[in-house]
Amino acid sequence: MRWLLLLIILVLAYFYFLPERVPKPIEETFIGEQIKPLRKAEGFEDEYLKSVKEQQKKMEEQLERESGG
Repeated sequence: MRWLLLLIILVLAYFYFLPERVPKPIEETFIGEQIKPLRKAEGFEDEYLKSVKEQQKKMEEQLERESGG
């Protein structure tokens, strides 16, 4: 029974002092080439959403002016 307790303590100590592995950036992995177009598309999506919000704001302002509010 002592050996089991000693084994548990050793395993816990091993994992406690084990250095934490830092993951590679996704661009440096095997799917890095497929990620590049996705990153570019994120930029287009942000621009599109920004232009939609601006257009919606202009439409709301125009509606307020026309309704006399």
